[in-house]
Amino acid sequence: MEYISNLTLSHFRSHKISKLSLDGRPVVVFGKNGTGKTNILEAISLFSPGRGLRRATAEDITRNPEAIGWKIEGKVKNKISEYEVVISSENGESRRLFLDGKKASIMKLSQILRIVWLVPSMDRIWVDGSSGRRQFLDRLTLTYFPKHGEISLLYEKAMRERNRLLKEKVYDDHWYNALEIEMAKSAVSIQKARIEAIKHLSEAQNNLTGKFPKALLLLIDPGQKIITNEEEAIQVLRSSRTTDFMLGRTSVGPHKSDLQAIYEDKLTLAKDCSTGEQKAILISIILANAKSLAKISDVSPIVLLDEVSAHLDKNSQAALYDEICGLGVQAWMTGTGPELFSELKNKAQFIEVSTNDGISELSTPN
Repeated sequence: MEYISNLTLSHFRSHKISKLSLDGRPVVVFGKNGTGKTNILEAISLFSPGRGLRRATAEDITRNPEAIGWKIEGKVKNKISEYEVVISSENGESRRLFLDGKKASIMKLSQILRIVWLVPSMDRIWVDGSSGRRQFLDRLTLTYFPKHGEISLLYEKAMRERNRLLKEKVYDDHWYNALEIEMAKSAVSIQKARIEAIKHLSEAQNNLTGKFPKALLLLIDPGQKIITNEEEAIQVLRSSRTTDFMLGRTSVGPHKSDLQAIYEDKLTLAKDCSTGEQKAILISIILANAKSLAKISDVSPIVLLDEVSAHLDKNSQAALYDEICGLGVQAWMTGTGPELFSELKNKAQFIEVSTNDGISELSTPN
């Protein structure tokens, strides 16, 4: 089991200096709205590649009025190792990672921790645009395939260059051919990883308690089939050049794919389900991700659930906490009061967050 055993936030949003000592049990962070609960989860989300659960810039995160930069320090434990992780930013610069005192690439984080999250802004994921669903799927895929992030960056870099040529109306087959070969190779890897991730999630949902709805998950690409053959992917890109010249951008590829979910018991698309059902489907997917990782690898994810009790009745809340305890993962959950998590009692660590002159303060209730 992987978990964060110590966490220190320095000048991170509302936290001037906040320190936590943890033992691997689920963590309940409670307090009034605006006290800085979600800021703790955001800090933990930065222990993975990407821009975290709020997708904020390094400058946005730093605490004002000091604006001197911010730092997150943590100890990460697993079955055989312990890592010292320091993530920081100064003067709005991109975040830097030091692993056991040595500078390292941010992508290295995916080899140490797998982190997934569910935040209130994702409650509309099934009804809003496809971008949010793609990001959600890619975050889950990254937990199974740590190189998925690097491959996605390679694809995006090649696509940006192709888009530049298209906008500038450059007609040079040699340049396009080279870029399209590179894009096709990455695109096929991305789609295969996504499909495999969906397979793991679907299988794991069958092993949940049944309190949460099982969703049939599908990777779709409006207007064309999902391509998992490199030569075919190259041909599709070449065939799309005329259209892409007019658009000034690449119109085909994994950046156009979408995740679709169907509530199996009702045979209803997630977008047509009730708000509570949509939330339950998301929770089911997150729990399935944790369960499948525990089964197929030695790595268990850290799960971040912000305001998770919203839209859930008491029975669903209890079922969620039972699943989390059964999974044996370090899950971080936030809510306005400890009564929302009464079923956890001694099974979790409780931390109260309050504010004093705009500064978050932490305490452990008796």
